[in-house]
Amino acid sequence: MENLALKTKKRLLGTLCIYSWLAILKALLMAGVLSMGKKQNSEKNNVFDRLIQEERIFRNREALASTYIPPEFPHRDNEINDVANILKPALYGARPSNILIYGQTGTGKTAVAKFICKQIVSKAKTEGKKIHTAYINCKQTNTPYGILTNIGKTYSNDWEDKVPNAGWRIDKVYSALKEKADEDGGIAIVILDEIDTLVSKSGDDILYHLTGLNSDLDNSKISLIGISNDTKFTSWLDPRVKSRMGEESLTFAPYNALQIENILVQRAKMAFHEGAVEPLVLSYCSSRAALEHGDARKALDLLRISAEIAEREGKEIVTVEYVSKAENVMEHDLVRSLISTLPLQPKVTLASIILNRGSKENGQQTTGEVYNTYSLICKRFEVEQLTQRRVGHIISELDMQGLINAKVVSLGRQGRTRYISLSIEQSQIDGALDNDSFLSRVIKEIKMSGYLSSMQLRLI
Repeated sequence: MENLALKTKKRLLGTLCIYSWLAILKALLMAGVLSMGKKQNSEKNNVFDRLIQEERIFRNREALASTYIPPEFPHRDNEINDVANILKPALYGARPSNILIYGQTGTGKTAVAKFICKQIVSKAKTEGKKIHTAYINCKQTNTPYGILTNIGKTYSNDWEDKVPNAGWRIDKVYSALKEKADEDGGIAIVILDEIDTLVSKSGDDILYHLTGLNSDLDNSKISLIGISNDTKFTSWLDPRVKSRMGEESLTFAPYNALQIENILVQRAKMAFHEGAVEPLVLSYCSSRAALEHGDARKALDLLRISAEIAEREGKEIVTVEYVSKAENVMEHDLVRSLISTLPLQPKVTLASIILNRGSKENGQQTTGEVYNTYSLICKRFEVEQLTQRRVGHIISELDMQGLINAKVVSLGRQGRTRYISLSIEQSQIDGALDNDSFLSRVIKEIKMSGYLSSMQLRLI
């Protein structure tokens, strides 16, 4: 009987163990199912799934980017042939002439130069020639050290292993560049975009050394392409630099409205799905850009932002109304950018005009009134105070940038005066203040300090 009871007990324990393990296994399986379910739900609920599926307008956004190099350049055949003919000697192992390319923003200067350099490198490979090319934006890289190291990287991949990005004397970097150029050989074509910025920031010493570099090279040559929208910047150059740098010069004329429209038609075919953009949109964008000195870049930006706004609103077709919306966005962005990049003195002057805006019903103020507030700001924030004459010049510059209106009015026997008013809207001012901590602080503290009269405090 004891054996039977023992056996029964063991049998029950075994059954319980089995049931326990089954319960655990079931729990594990359920947990796995739930986990998978959560994972699947998470994947199903990814916010970008819907956004990607709704890409009904764009086919290739990159085709509208300012950095995009198209396979063809409408209305730039002559310029392409001119640049190509100047650079052609490089295919025979000879140094091409240095080139200065002028033209207003958005006339295709940079794109054409990059296109030709890409073409000549491709041709050199088939001909068994060695041609190096470098592109340097002098707004981003405007020191002699940065220019030399960027050219050095053109020659070989091991440049950065030998020369640090900072810390060496300029003459040592220059010597390293000469050594590397002769070691690798061939012809180097260097594009210096916004070359006037380089000169204004660092002077023309670097150009003097670069244009004279060929006399120190035995197994290689270097050719420079300078690009600028300022035709007068060469007046700042040493006569020797000016002569060497400007061996050849080309000017890119602005596009007219029809030419810009042709460019937009070309890019739209690459950028959008068929039927995604109303034809009138291209005409409108081109006409607006033509008013801005034939700026094709602005037209492309306007078209791209119009399409992005339409897409965000769930539309499948870009209409003219979205171009108007895009213009407002671009205008606000431009104002914010202009104000944030102003040097200190123009910023203080602009702050003075903003603070004085409420002193009269029409918002107009004289140069003297602006200068009085300017003086207060300089004292308050320990800024060097300029003369009223120099502040007057700054006011003229702000007028040229479109931030203010400065109108000279005759007062008869009393002579003439200049009435100044803001040309930007309240929302643009608010955006600028949000984007610029210095400007915001100046206006806030001056208003709270009691330096200005209650009349002057009726402002933003």
